[in-house]
Amino acid sequence: MTDVAVGVDIGGTSSRALAVYADGRVAGRGTAGGGNPNSHPPALAAKRVAEAVAAALPTGSVVAGCLLGMAGESKVTDPAVLSVFETALRHAGVGCPIEVVSDAEVAFASATSSPDGTVLIGGTGSVAARIVARRKESWRGGWGWLLGDEGSAYWIGRQAVRSTLAVLQSTEAVGPLGRAVLDAAVAEPFTDDVAGRRLALSRLITSANAEAPIRLARFASLVSELATTDPAAADIIAEAAGLLIDQAHIARAPGETTPVVLAGSVIGPTSPVGQALRERLSGETEVLFAPDGALGAAWLAALEAWGPKAPRPQA
Repeated sequence: MTDVAVGVDIGGTSSRALAVYADGRVAGRGTAGGGNPNSHPPALAAKRVAEAVAAALPTGSVVAGCLLGMAGESKVTDPAVLSVFETALRHAGVGCPIEVVSDAEVAFASATSSPDGTVLIGGTGSVAARIVARRKESWRGGWGWLLGDEGSAYWIGRQAVRSTLAVLQSTEAVGPLGRAVLDAAVAEPFTDDVAGRRLALSRLITSANAEAPIRLARFASLVSELATTDPAAADIIAEAAGLLIDQAHIARAPGETTPVVLAGSVIGPTSPVGQALRERLSGETEVLFAPDGALGAAWLAALEAWGPKAPRPQA
């Protein structure tokens, strides 16, 4: 039998597990559906996480450490929810204690060996966290769509719809972003005359309010695609980057020069928001992109299992 440590990067749509040996070699990988108990019933979430872990574990291995990273990790502080996860993972072959940390911590660990720094997450929502000794010491944002999430996919999508509504109520020409929003949200073809603008305005308002508010995040991709060709989209991207930078600065100590790690679909290395953040923050500190949350989770699990000299996974 061979000892392994296993970490899981748990999301609302997928769960990715990575098992590693004590020397940092990858022992196995596993994937399953969304396992966040904030998004799914705990029993279903735990079942999916256990499936990902079982697929990652080599036959005959003994799990020396197990760490789960997820957004809204406080959900698992409920003893009933924790018990469901522990039971499912025992059936998957995990007999050791389970540690649960935030997605910010696994994202940071996936990008850098530094124990301290800042992680900025921009996905459907947004949050900035200060990391000390590889654990989240404090954070700013993360309040959800109703109270915050500035610079997130939700915020960007909402701004795209608001921008389109404002143009429709003016005499300005409807640009590429406005037309793309209308194409995505309104069934009728857009006619750029007084009657057509009134109809499009009503239909867009009705469409946006008919869905869950978080569904506005689906328009964020349109803004990213048009950022280099439409001034309205470029302005939204610039404002989103500025808001996220403000979050990061608030999370950091004055004069801090530790790394900043960017994570999330909105601020990836090829996204316009991610590129703007790198350009504007690189003069202050090292800016990195989180490559693989499962790698970060596995390394944190290895550190818990084998101590501070456990090498980063060779993935």
